Amino acid sequence: MTDLVIRALDERTAHLFDELPDPLAAREAHRLTRHRPDWKRVALRDGKVVARGAWWGGPDDTAPLNINWFDVAEGEEEAGAELLRTAPWQVELEINLPVGWREDPRLRAAAEARFTAMRKAGHELLVERLLYRWTPEHGLPERPGRLEFRPEPDDAVFFDLLRRIHSATLDAHSLKAIEEGGFDLAAQEELDFFHWCPSPREWWRIAYTPQGEAVGTHIPLHNPSGPCVGFIGVVPEHRGHGYAYDLLAECTHHLVERGAEFVTGATDRGNFPMAANFTKAGYPVVRERLNYQPTGTA
Repeated sequence: MTDLVIRALDERTAHLFDELPDPLAAREAHRLTRHRPDWKRVALRDGKVVARGAWWGGPDDTAPLNINWFDVAEGEEEAGAELLRTAPWQVELEINLPVGWREDPRLRAAAEARFTAMRKAGHELLVERLLYRWTPEHGLPERPGRLEFRPEPDDAVFFDLLRRIHSATLDAHSLKAIEEGGFDLAAQEELDFFHWCPSPREWWRIAYTPQGEAVGTHIPLHNPSGPCVGFIGVVPEHRGHGYAYDLLAECTHHLVERGAEFVTGATDRGNFPMAANFTKAGYPVVRERLNYQPTGTA
């Protein structure tokens, strides 16, 4: 087998990224994603592209936040691993897969080749997630009308609320942040993400009962790819009443009233209550995502 060449791309060589087959329909999944040419890398053998990766971040970020497009040719798992190992950015890796990929032998084989390459590069699975997309043909979810939604200008109020919500979270990324830095870090990471998104700060809402008790929060956002459900959370003492659905319904209405023609959302596969709320609110699953994190052990 001939030697492998790892190549960083630029505007002149960006076309090389498109020379690899796309069995997992990543191009369609990323039709609204903007990747910078200089954050793309390919591995070549005998002048042929055998692995590729696209790192991604917001328009003002100086370094990528993650890698969300990664492919390897059949039998080239080691080339894919080398592409990841030698990258200047060691960040979380997302693999977005078609719904039902496990049941299709061709899709499963393609996915497993990528998983093998990632493991060889020292990445380990953090969580599996379900990606949702609401569109008008599904109809707007009914508003139960049980809660009052108010804006809140003080970030400290949201910070306290997020700490309380994360004290009983099911979210894998939040649990990782709690392990690394406690509830303060988990809450701050959420706030940092909300502010990173280009949508207006005044959209954020806190939900209250008629008696004035804070139940939770919904955060309607626009990320760089469009309108999304940024966060849904209920404080522990008010769980068990189905309020997460109320928050999701209100968040959807909020975005649609401000011109959204679609709304995306996501939850961990194991978060069965939130998955049920997305289904109830008219959000079908459109992709499945596996999040891998670098361990530095390759």
